[in-house]
Amino acid sequence: MAATPVIAIFDVGKTNKKLFLFDRHYRIVYEKSARFIETQDEDGDDCENLESLRLSVFDSLREVFRMKEFSIRAINFSTYGASFVYIDEKGNPLTPLYNYLKKYPEHLSRQFYDTYGGEQAFAHVTASPVLGSLNSGMQLYRIKYERPELFAKIKYALHLPQYLSYLISGVPCSDITSIGCHTNLWDFYENRYHRWVAEEGILEKLAPVLPGNETLPATFPGRNYLVGIGLHDSSAALIPYLVNFHEPFILISTGTWCISLNPFNQTPLTNEELQNDCLCYMTYQGKPVKASRLFAGYEHELQVKRIAEHFNQNAVRYRSIPYDAEIIAQLQKKMTFDGPVNLKESSFPRRDLSQFKNDTEAYHQLILDIMAQQCFSTQLVIQGTATKRIFVDGGFSKNAIYMNLLAKFFPHIEIFAASMAQATAVGTALSIHKAWNKRALPNDLIQLKYYVSSEAMTV
Repeated sequence: MAATPVIAIFDVGKTNKKLFLFDRHYRIVYEKSARFIETQDEDGDDCENLESLRLSVFDSLREVFRMKEFSIRAINFSTYGASFVYIDEKGNPLTPLYNYLKKYPEHLSRQFYDTYGGEQAFAHVTASPVLGSLNSGMQLYRIKYERPELFAKIKYALHLPQYLSYLISGVPCSDITSIGCHTNLWDFYENRYHRWVAEEGILEKLAPVLPGNETLPATFPGRNYLVGIGLHDSSAALIPYLVNFHEPFILISTGTWCISLNPFNQTPLTNEELQNDCLCYMTYQGKPVKASRLFAGYEHELQVKRIAEHFNQNAVRYRSIPYDAEIIAQLQKKMTFDGPVNLKESSFPRRDLSQFKNDTEAYHQLILDIMAQQCFSTQLVIQGTATKRIFVDGGFSKNAIYMNLLAKFFPHIEIFAASMAQATAVGTALSIHKAWNKRALPNDLIQLKYYVSSEAMTV
């Protein structure tokens, strides 16, 4: 029996590290998952175990190359963003993989923004809200001023997807989906690196930028296969939707963060949008994607625990509570909206749970409060575009209350819960489709469930 041609995708999240093999129809034919215990950097802050990750990539590849039922034709990588691996002349990492939540020195932040035009003006040009270490370019700036001897040893700073690609191809490179995502590195008006990158001597530490659909020959032992340069995971997750849908749409990607992505809105970020945690991503083809972020998944997890403890219930039950329009109608009568929506935290943490009849009513209120935020956040990236549809993927796409409320809040837009297996990994594979797959791009990757509302709701 002939071996099945496949593409191998490493999908590296903060928690789970996954390897998928997809056949030419983009069906998963093999998967493997791993978790690593975090290590600590020199300051005692938790960070990714880079050595475990490196060895896992090598071991996993050796394993799948031994499988006679599969023929690996290509490999690609998607990972979380805002993370640099600093390598020396020989390609060896010089530092731990610093956590993007690592506290950033206030004096260095002030020094940087005072030098380059102030926070508001700089954020406007680079589409990067002031986020400290989450602005990955600021990590390099910090090393330059705090550890100049280390800075001098750095041959290249590779974003994590490109480092993993480098391990297999031996070619150091940069990629626009990583560079263009709240890094402080890219000037969205000039469509090139911001001037500070050259002025501070950072440019020479950044490897050449290659197209997102580029493939390279492999140096890692194995059969004849090609290596992609890697993608930022949020940009990768958008690719299947761009392949299948061409009329203007919004994708709300839900998980710990709920990110509203509008690939049809390329207008510059306004100061109001920046203040409300809007930013720009880049498609692998180099087009800006306006996005707004909400920490709603994280809040949902915390508040579900609070509800479950108060009403003595198992938190698992809230995964499948049906939508009750009567409860929503009663809760909405009691709701008041005074002033702008707080995107940092919904109203629910301040609510007294003893005021609810039962946990079902309390849970409906939680989703209603989150939806007030979601409506405001998503509207920020819709305005000015003729959006026809909103797709929701991830955890909240399976939440009947969330989906029905979204349909009420956006009555003139078609609302769909989107279901597809591993959107990020599939998007990463699709980015180099032509390099390994002679079949036409599939048009049945995404399953949709339509939600319609008979009445509108506003905040």
